Amino acid sequence: MSHSPSLDSGRAAAHSGLSAGLSWLFAVACGLCVANIYFAQPLLGPIALSLDLHAGLAGLIMTLTQLGYGLGLLLIVPLADVVENRRLIATALVGTVLGLVGITLSTSATQFLAASLLVGAGAVAAQVLVPFASHLAPEATRGKVVGNVMAGLLAGIMLARPFSSIVAAAFGWRAVFAISAVLMAVLIVVLWRALPRREPHGSVGYARTMASLPGIAWRTPVLRRRAAYQGMMFAAFQTFWTAVPLLLAQGFGLGQGGIAAFALAGAAGALAAPLSGRLADRGLTRPATGIAMTVALLSFVLGGLSARFHSMAGLVAAGVLLDGAVQLCQVLSLRSLYMLAPELRGRLNGLFMTFIFLCAAIASALAAGVYAFHGWTGLCLLGGGYVAVALVFYATEFLRRRPALAAT
Repeated sequence: MSHSPSLDSGRAAAHSGLSAGLSWLFAVACGLCVANIYFAQPLLGPIALSLDLHAGLAGLIMTLTQLGYGLGLLLIVPLADVVENRRLIATALVGTVLGLVGITLSTSATQFLAASLLVGAGAVAAQVLVPFASHLAPEATRGKVVGNVMAGLLAGIMLARPFSSIVAAAFGWRAVFAISAVLMAVLIVVLWRALPRREPHGSVGYARTMASLPGIAWRTPVLRRRAAYQGMMFAAFQTFWTAVPLLLAQGFGLGQGGIAAFALAGAAGALAAPLSGRLADRGLTRPATGIAMTVALLSFVLGGLSARFHSMAGLVAAGVLLDGAVQLCQVLSLRSLYMLAPELRGRLNGLFMTFIFLCAAIASALAAGVYAFHGWTGLCLLGGGYVAVALVFYATEFLRRRPALAAT
C-alpha cells in the first residue's frame, strides 16, 4: 500500500524521536529567537537619544516589537499546520535577520521602529519550534521534551536584558543587534541542516486554517482554561519584571550592572521547566498547576516583605520562585494542549500564546503606572491579584468535570 510523500515525511518525523543533541538545539534556538524581543528594553534611553526620538515616545520601541510578535503569533504560527515546518522556521528567521540588520543600520526613528516590527514578527519562529519538538517526541516523554525546550525559551527572555546591557556598555547599542543578526544567520543554516522535514498532511489551506481558529477556541475548553491560567500567570511575571529594575535602582541603589546581575539570578527559574515536564508525564498536571499558582502568590508576598526590610536575598528568591512557578504552569499547559489533536498544534499554540501575549502587554502598561503612583507594595498587590484570579478559576476544576477535548 502506497502513501503520499507528505504523509510519509510527517510520519517519519513523528517516529524518528528526539535525540538529546536535537533537544538542546531546539532549546537554544527558542532562546535566541525570543531574546530579540527584549534586547531593546534596557536600552530605550540610549536608542531614543541616538535617533532623536522624543523621550515620551521611547516606549514605542518595545511596543512595535511586541506588536510584531503579536501579529506573528496570530498570522504566522498557525501556518505550522499548513506549511512544511523547517521552511516556515527558516523564512521567519530570515525576516528576523533583515529586521536586525535594519535596526543596526537605522538612521532615523522611523527606520528603527519599522525594523523592530519585522524583528518581532520573525521571532515567532520560537513558537513554531516548540510544537515541532513535541511532534518529534514520543507521548510518554512529551512533557519532558516540552519542558526542556521551554527552559531554553525562558532563559532567552531572562538573559536578553543583561546581555544587551553588557554589550551596549562595551560597544554601543547597535552592536547588540549586529551580534544577534550574525547569530540568527548561523542559526538558520544549523536548523536547516539539523531539523527533519515535517510536511503537515491533510492541510486545508491558509484561508480555511485561519477561519477555523474561532471554532477551535470555542470547542476546546482545555485551551480556554489553560490560556486563562497562563495569561494571569504571565501578567504577574510581566508586572514583576517591568517594575523591579525601578525598585533596584531607586530602592537599592543598583546601577545597570547590578540590575543585569539580578536578572541573571532570576534566570535560575528556568530550571523548573524540565521538572514540570516530568510531573506532567506522570499525570500530575492538576496538582502541579495548583502548586505553581500558590508559589507564584507567595513570591509576591516575599517580594513585598523583602523590599520593606531591604533584603536583596529575599527579592532574588522572590524572582526565582515567580519565574519557576510561571514556567511550571506554562509547560503543564503546553503539554496538555499537545496531547490533543496533532494536526491542530500550530493553531492551538498560536491561540494560546496570542492570549498570553495580550495579557502580558496589558500588564506591562499597568505595572509602570501602578508603581509610579502606589510604589512597590501596590505593584505586589497587582501581581498577586492576577495570580489570585487564576487560583479562583482553578478552584472551579473541582466543581465538575469537563470533557478534555471537544470535537475538532
